[in-house]
Amino acid sequence: MKTDIASIYRSAWAFAFACPLLFLIPVLVELAQHVVEWQGGMYDGIAGAKAAEADPLRLQFGFAKTLALLLPGYWFTRYVLFDRDATRAARIEWPAIGLWLILFALNGVQQWWSLFGPSFTGLMGLTGTTAQWTGYALAFLAGIVGIYFTAWAVAWSLGNASIGPLRSARIMTGHFWRTVLLTIAGVLPLMIAHYALSFGAIFAPAILDWPLLLIDALVVGMLALTMAGSSAIAARHAANAKAVSLSPDPTQAS
Repeated sequence: MKTDIASIYRSAWAFAFACPLLFLIPVLVELAQHVVEWQGGMYDGIAGAKAAEADPLRLQFGFAKTLALLLPGYWFTRYVLFDRDATRAARIEWPAIGLWLILFALNGVQQWWSLFGPSFTGLMGLTGTTAQWTGYALAFLAGIVGIYFTAWAVAWSLGNASIGPLRSARIMTGHFWRTVLLTIAGVLPLMIAHYALSFGAIFAPAILDWPLLLIDALVVGMLALTMAGSSAIAARHAANAKAVSLSPDPTQAS
């Protein structure tokens, strides 16, 4: 486990230097959102942050950021599973890119709905505490399903259409908690840093706002990689245990 966690972060750092333009996609979008937030007074203090929180333009850039966080995943997943071969990972290959774009579109619709669409509990006619706890239950269920779909997402990034949702669930069975722990290890530290830097910019003297926000954007760039890396390494471990190849060509994936 420790080796896999270390591999997530080492691979992320290596990829950032090997493929800087891909690494910078979420960084630049995060910076753009910070510009909108700064212009809206979000970093003028707690009152400004509350006032700017529901700014429609900020939410639109927030949606763009969720998409940007997903974009490096195609290349980084391949980078991790192709033994950090940047040339091989950076190729736009068919059917891998087509399969990944399907998953990207599905994730994009889900993210849009969560930000701008009606709540599922509202559509179910629920209100108050019942709606609140039903919402928690649905989110919890979605998280569980997402763990079992990990191998599916990873395999499609490699161009292996033979692994779909059901086969993915069979591959990930027995590796649920390991995948959860890898995901927490790959995401939580950077999420804490992200929120700490954002709150720091709100409460710090104005002269420190942009240094903190620049560091925050770089943290978000790394977060995009470690999110994908956690899934890639978790899926690789589960697939190896089941003697299944995530790649359509067993000689290509490590």
